[in-house]
Amino acid sequence: MPRGKPSGRYTQAARLHNVIRLIESRNGLTLDELVEETGVDLRTVHRDLAAVQEAGYPLTATWQDGKKVYSFLTRTRQIAPITFTLDELVSLHLLRSCAALLPAKPFGEEIDALFAKIHAALPPRSVAHLERISRVSLPRFQGLRDYAGCEDMLSELRRALLYQYQIRMSYSRGGGEAVAYEVDPYTLVLAKGGLYLLALAHNRDGVRLFAVERIVSLNVTRRRFEMPEKFVPEACFSDAFGLVTDQAMALKIRFDAQVAHLVRDRIWRPEQRMTACADGSVLLEFEAAGTLEILAWVFSFGPHAELLEPLGLRKELRRQVKGLRELYRKKL
Repeated sequence: MPRGKPSGRYTQAARLHNVIRLIESRNGLTLDELVEETGVDLRTVHRDLAAVQEAGYPLTATWQDGKKVYSFLTRTRQIAPITFTLDELVSLHLLRSCAALLPAKPFGEEIDALFAKIHAALPPRSVAHLERISRVSLPRFQGLRDYAGCEDMLSELRRALLYQYQIRMSYSRGGGEAVAYEVDPYTLVLAKGGLYLLALAHNRDGVRLFAVERIVSLNVTRRRFEMPEKFVPEACFSDAFGLVTDQAMALKIRFDAQVAHLVRDRIWRPEQRMTACADGSVLLEFEAAGTLEILAWVFSFGPHAELLEPLGLRKELRRQVKGLRELYRKKL
């Protein structure tokens, strides 16, 4: 991350806050430093400094080494700079990189503004460390959802979540005809590179999961709802291998020696049982729901994974393998 160059644009109020924090925590900055830190042009910096002074801050300028340095005449707020360890700074960068999973608007721009505030409050030594470790972590994601054109809807959805307003929405499942829902929005779930809304659907009399990109239209009402006192979002997925919570089943899968290390080093389910075999393969056993997600996962290992149990799911897998064989026998 280049110093002071947040990728998103944020409001003047947020920028002025950062200017004030920068001047106070760094004991003064030059115009060039303010331009670099805030990511705006020189004219905007001049306007921001004038606005800070008009707001009552005792701004003063002195010449140092041929450059004008702006500082406050008296340190009225006595704001202590935020300090981080190097390990914490690495984690901070990793968290910001993971924000790429979220839509750029409104989340990405606000995360940029949030980190700009953190950056503005850092002492010079931490800023130097932050620049040095900016490439220590680099998450890579595939299959991210496309939320272009959904910015207004996402903002409205977030407002409903924050203030617990009921919403009316049209929802299209799998590209089919849109269906009207009236829901109490409970939780925004981030999974598989996409956002999902966990909500109480009044016309379905139960909690349902909605893919955000499939919401065709959304209207936030002024009717408030109360979150059930004992509602725990995690409990909605307690049996799910991924997101789907159909009938839970006991699974047993054998992974051969070529992929055993890929399976052995991960936690697929909290209660899983892993057994090492003499030929280098491993047996993985656990209980989970979500037929399609489980089958897709087993398929991802190709011929190196054999689904042993349950028998009914094994038969379904065999049927799908037969369909694939017929598909690839066709001549192009």
